[in-house]
Amino acid sequence: MRAVLQRVLNASVTRLCVLVGIAADDTEADLEYLIKKILNVRVFEDETGKKMWARNVKDMGLEILCGNKPDFHCSMKAEFSKEMYANFISRMKQEYFEDRIKDGVFGAMMNVSLVNEGPVTLELDSRKFAYTEKKVSSSKSKVEISKK
Repeated sequence: MRAVLQRVLNASVTRLCVLVGIAADDTEADLEYLIKKILNVRVFEDETGKKMWARNVKDMGLEILCGNKPDFHCSMKAEFSKEMYANFISRMKQEYFEDRIKDGVFGAMMNVSLVNEGPVTLELDSRKFAYTEKKVSSSKSKVEISKK
């Protein structure tokens, strides 16, 4: 599961804008990973404004605008990803404040207006690195880290 997280001055009523992409083989574990990352990544300065990367959205009590990107390569079919996305929104509301999680209409074409702050844009991926076995010519195998 992937998400693009942007720190914004405004995007309707929010301070974080998150675009979520759901892959065909994503699971609840991927969903939980992204929720934890989104809610805990430190993209805001401290109370004095002097130390960057000090606080997360929960520390500040800010809103999060969530949207989905249903058509990236290898995405989950709409009839399944709609349920996964609904579960994602539901879990975000459980882990944070329900009234601070906003979302649009799943799969709809929408006009989104936002003003980036920073700029702070992060790409989050629940499976950024995959550990796979690769056969070596000497018939021994080695583990390598590859990007998915």
